[in-house]
Amino acid sequence: MAGIGFSLKKLFAKKGFFSLCRAYGYAGIICTGPMLLGVALLAGIALIGRIGGMEKHDRELMNCMLTYSLFVSLTVTSWFNMVTTRYVSDMLYEEKTDKIMPSFYGSCMIMLVLGGTGYGIFLFFSGVSLLFQFLCLWFSLIMIVVWTETVYLTALKDYRSLVLAFTISLMLGFLAAILFVILGWVCITSLMLSIIFAYGLLMVWNYKLLLDYFPVGEGSKYSFLRWIDRYPALSLIGGFANLGLFGHLAIMYFGPLKVQVEGLFYGAPLHDVPALFAFFSVLVTTINFVTSVEVRFYPKYRNYYSLFNDNGSIRDIEQVEEEMLTVLKQELTFGGHKQFISTILFVVFGSVLVDALSMGFTDLSEGIFRFMCVGYGLYAVGNSVMLILLYFEDYTGALWGTGLFALVSCAGTILQLLFVEPRFYGIGFLCGGAVFYQAVWVRLEWYTKRLPCFLLCKYTPGADGGAGRFARLAGYLEQRIERREREKA
Repeated sequence: MAGIGFSLKKLFAKKGFFSLCRAYGYAGIICTGPMLLGVALLAGIALIGRIGGMEKHDRELMNCMLTYSLFVSLTVTSWFNMVTTRYVSDMLYEEKTDKIMPSFYGSCMIMLVLGGTGYGIFLFFSGVSLLFQFLCLWFSLIMIVVWTETVYLTALKDYRSLVLAFTISLMLGFLAAILFVILGWVCITSLMLSIIFAYGLLMVWNYKLLLDYFPVGEGSKYSFLRWIDRYPALSLIGGFANLGLFGHLAIMYFGPLKVQVEGLFYGAPLHDVPALFAFFSVLVTTINFVTSVEVRFYPKYRNYYSLFNDNGSIRDIEQVEEEMLTVLKQELTFGGHKQFISTILFVVFGSVLVDALSMGFTDLSEGIFRFMCVGYGLYAVGNSVMLILLYFEDYTGALWGTGLFALVSCAGTILQLLFVEPRFYGIGFLCGGAVFYQAVWVRLEWYTKRLPCFLLCKYTPGADGGAGRFARLAGYLEQRIERREREKA
């Protein structure tokens, strides 16, 4: 994200109202455009299905197929993305760009095998037709590659090309769905193919951008696995954050609001729809983190670390540290205030808006929507603080925060199903967000008071090249590749 911060800094340096609007618009497109476009594509295709006369059961089944496939892809990649991010960052710092693309191939291969095997087993027993099983698996595997490409594409500075790729790909997918309507072929298969076409095109386009930027490279495809031994907390942080954010949705499929669509495909529309709309309330904090924290905090952060590296005087280090932490506190507080206002606006006016759009909100859904808005607001601010902990390499604090978030969010959702009336559903996730926010904020306060000590005494486990289980796995896979190459020769 620092690259986006550098570009925004130039925009914010320009005076005038229109320059300010341009800077915020740029940040909004980069940070939230892909998600909004993705939601727009899925919602648009669902609308096409309704207009084209698709039966309600088929529309609900297609929504479940898409939701399950997205959950699988996000879950699989969440355990690897932070590790690969760190690996790419280290390789860029060491100017070993030839090792980046091999790690992309290796990480994709491992995640495709894990995701394809696990999801394939579920689909085999899911009770839907073989064609639908194939479409679900195909879409999920494409999304695994797309999420992985996104991690590697953060190194690019050509954000216009990234947004253009996303926009054109999804627009063509939407046009493909319209074409199927014109041809009179409106069904789950045709609409799923339209979505697969859109994200498949995006996957190929992103791969082309990666090849334009990084050399093809040679060497081990699995060297990044050693970074799991070196930074084991990063893998868990990504997995726990994903579990806390989406686990409560899956748990609701076992509660009284569940609806069995077909076979093992369940939904909880009275809970899922409010949760989706409540999630949009975090966009303010997402944009704010880049525009405020990245633009103002990062230069102070970089200057502070450069003084340590360049043997700066104690007085200069203390002065810059005070300035850095003051700016950080101001920006996080300001971001929290923005999210507070956004949450209030969503709670007050959100339900009115969705009623006007005829999205099927009931009194129960409106109650869930309010709880979820507060929960997502707390999560958004807590996630910003957690990212700052990662800036300071406090992996332990980030791990504890995300671990508590996952535990309380999931356990609270289970308890609410057992002991709470449906009108209070959503309070379990709200508690998870509150614990997450409180835990990481307290940890940041404690950690920053001892920042010089942690910087000077830091030791990275496994940095000496110790052979952990993932290092041994990497060595085993590398030996297999070498044997195959010798046999071919």
